[in-house]
Amino acid sequence: MRKVAIVGGGPEEAIPDLRLFDEEVLWIGADRGAHVLLSQGIQPTEAVGDFDSVTNEEKSLIQEKAQHFEEHPSEKDETDLELALQKAYSYQPDVLYLFGVTGGRMDHGLINLQLLYPLEEKGIRGIVIDKGNWVELRKSGTHIVEYDDLYPNISFIPFTPEVKGITLEGFYYPLENQDVPWGSTLCISNKLISEKGTFSFNEGILLLVKSRDVNEVSM
Repeated sequence: MRKVAIVGGGPEEAIPDLRLFDEEVLWIGADRGAHVLLSQGIQPTEAVGDFDSVTNEEKSLIQEKAQHFEEHPSEKDETDLELALQKAYSYQPDVLYLFGVTGGRMDHGLINLQLLYPLEEKGIRGIVIDKGNWVELRKSGTHIVEYDDLYPNISFIPFTPEVKGITLEGFYYPLENQDVPWGSTLCISNKLISEKGTFSFNEGILLLVKSRDVNEVSM
C-alpha cells in the first residue's frame, strides 16, 4: 500500500508530530509545509509551490534538503496545495494524508475538507489530520472504525443533505436505521466500547470525524 502525505502551509500550531506518521510515507511539502517537514526532521521527497511564505534563507534550505524542488511564480492558476496534489497523484497513492490544511482561515479549511470527495472518486483514501481531528469521507455501505486513543471521540456528519439508514454497532450510543439530515446533532460525540465498531448507511455521503480535546494529549 502506497502512502503519500502532503503538508500545507496552515498554522504550525495545528500540525501534529509528523514523525508519528513517518513509517513508509512519501512526504510532499507545499510551500511552507516543506519547511515544517524539515523542522520536524523529515526530508521532503517533493517541495513545490511559490515559496512566498518562507524567507530566502528558509527557501535555500528547502532547495538543498528536498529530493526534488519545484518553484512556481506567485501569480499562477493553481494554489500551492493543488500543485502538491498533482505531485501526489503522480505517485498513485492508495492513501493520501493531508496535514496543515485546517486550523486557519475557515474558507481554506472548508474547501480543503471538500478535497476528500474527489480523492474518494479517484479511489484514494483521503485523510485530513490536525492536532485535534482526523477526518475521512465515506460513501454508503458498511465500514469498520478502530479505536484510536489520540482521537477517542467519533462523530458522523452528513456531507450530502441527508444520510439515510445509519446504523452504529459497538458504540456507547448505538443507532439503528436512522436518517440524519444537515444540521442534526444525532451522531455527534460518540465513543467506541471496544477496539472497533461498525457503521453502515444506505444512501448519502458522510464525514467520519475522530477528535479529541487538544489539551488532552501532546502531539
